[in-house]
Amino acid sequence: MAEYRIIIVDDHPLFRDALGNTLHTSFPDIEIDQAPAFGQLTEMLEEGHAADLILLDLNVPGVQGFSGLLYLRAQYPHIPVAIVSATEDAATVLRSMDLGASGFIPKSQPVEQIRTALRQIMDGGVWFPPNIADGFAEQETRDLAARLSRLTPQQMRVLMMLSEGLLNKQIAYNLNVSEATVKAHVSAILQKLDVDSRTQAVIAISKLTAAGRSG
Repeated sequence: MAEYRIIIVDDHPLFRDALGNTLHTSFPDIEIDQAPAFGQLTEMLEEGHAADLILLDLNVPGVQGFSGLLYLRAQYPHIPVAIVSATEDAATVLRSMDLGASGFIPKSQPVEQIRTALRQIMDGGVWFPPNIADGFAEQETRDLAARLSRLTPQQMRVLMMLSEGLLNKQIAYNLNVSEATVKAHVSAILQKLDVDSRTQAVIAISKLTAAGRSG
């Protein structure tokens, strides 16, 4: 009995065969099915075909762009989907991440890198091109830092005390101001950071301090 069942969805037979061979060398106990079009994939799934992973090209007959990924995440959320595509710009990779893909493997990657990515995904993890993931993290940090720079010194003090778990009355006592003033500062902080709650504000500042420690 096969340990893993994978469906490769791609309209290029030579690439499907090459990817299948790569999988067989990495996972001897594997069963691979191929679907040259999205319609054939959905037929297999509707008939109860088991799959531990779907490897999906973004450009196959029957879908446009991310519509296939969206459909699979909605209809079969228990089946991980990894994108394997010749389109590998940062915007496409990041959009795949946002829409719930378990990985994004550019077709231009060396075979050994593809094997590494597949192993990581098959083990229940995720894999995206490291340079893309790093760039995304750096951009997120820069955006957050820009929002934090809008805070006044007093608002920054309030935010740091929030991150320490202090209540409004404790912050008011430490800053020698009224609770109403603290509440006004908190409201301004939420607006400037573009978050909806104190908890989200604290998470934002913790992300930035974590990024600073790792840099």
